[in-house]
Amino acid sequence: MKNPLFAMIERRREGFKIGIPSYCTANELAIEAVMEQSKRFAEPIVIEGTANQINQFGGYTGMTPSDFRDYVHGIADRINFEHDKIILGADHFGPLVWSDLPADEAMNNSKELLRLAILAGFTKIHLDTSMKLKGDPENERLSNEVIAERGVILLEECEKAYQELLKTNPNAMRPVYVIGSEVPIPGGAQEDDGGVQVTRVSDFEDTLSRYKRKFKEHGISDKWQDVIAVVVQPGVEFGDKDIHQYDRNAARELCDILKEYPDVVLEGHSTDYQPPKKLREMVEDGIAILKVGPALTFALREGLFALSMIERELLPEDKRANFIETLERVMLENPSNWQKHYRGSDEEMRLARKYSYSDRCRYYFSLPEIKASIAKLFSNIDSVEVPAGMLRQYMPVQYRKVRDGLLEMKASSLAKDCVVEIAEDYNYAVKLHYIIGGIF
Repeated sequence: MKNPLFAMIERRREGFKIGIPSYCTANELAIEAVMEQSKRFAEPIVIEGTANQINQFGGYTGMTPSDFRDYVHGIADRINFEHDKIILGADHFGPLVWSDLPADEAMNNSKELLRLAILAGFTKIHLDTSMKLKGDPENERLSNEVIAERGVILLEECEKAYQELLKTNPNAMRPVYVIGSEVPIPGGAQEDDGGVQVTRVSDFEDTLSRYKRKFKEHGISDKWQDVIAVVVQPGVEFGDKDIHQYDRNAARELCDILKEYPDVVLEGHSTDYQPPKKLREMVEDGIAILKVGPALTFALREGLFALSMIERELLPEDKRANFIETLERVMLENPSNWQKHYRGSDEEMRLARKYSYSDRCRYYFSLPEIKASIAKLFSNIDSVEVPAGMLRQYMPVQYRKVRDGLLEMKASSLAKDCVVEIAEDYNYAVKLHYIIGGIF
């Protein structure tokens, strides 16, 4: 079966400036929200997981690739969303989480991870072999030759797994591949370096030429047609406190070179928090795959905090979920997911735990105590009548939708709609003739 992402490439060759968002999150409410808003479109939706989220050892979510597939499909079943509209993506799949191991061992782990991903039905595969492994030269940059060689070795493993999958599922969709890794590690920059350098044209072309030569050396030149995108740094990034907005003039030389490579598009990571107009400019310029992750859970956290403020107004102290306080306590008790990322005084780190663009609190949302607090918060809000003026005070966008009959006055719906607001920015960016009438 032909991968629907090819249709996006073909339409761009015809002159249509379209693209697709890639929602990289394992949060249940965020996934449900982006699925619900996607129901009104015919196009597929991409849901991605990173190698540190999901792998054969569980990752930080505790899920293997097949677990993640079942998890996403379970959410889809709950809201009657078609499985056929879901493209499962594998982000930064390679030795990312095993960089402290010798190359042979790290690559063997990577092969197994990709084999399991293909067998589980992942069909958008970002091959990332850019990180140094134990035994690689310490005082020099990992060569593009080694990066490409390792990437093609992993792609061959994917192809073997796909042939294995066809034996049990003859209609299984072919995977497509994304190469290149000129971005920071998943989750955004850890600190502001004062500027973001756009990928040089020479580096982009070197990535393509070296990979293409490796395909030939490995006797798989016919698979080159399945490479649809190259990950680049188009000049967008976010850190703890700062956002680097897209500057199309700075990226013009990089984007213009795509005229010579009509069969591939650029994939931009860390597009979180970009204004809708900037996202649209990126798609127009050829950055047709827009990765977004932390912005989704950041928006969800905003909604949960707003509901918590409403709860304080309407319920006695002994009845409250106290989500804000619970989240802070759990993060302090288990600091491993934020401690290396936030710097400064105790007060600065306290604020960062709540409001940092890096959104490290998302790592805690799947913990039983946090899930229980969210469930109690939703139950509390649904048990009382929220005055319209109070809803407007704390959730003005959702207030308008409730007022106009576009959104259910239900706590979970209000929280998820904060995520929908982010998804709509991406819909505006990637779809032709996007109309917001009747939605906002």
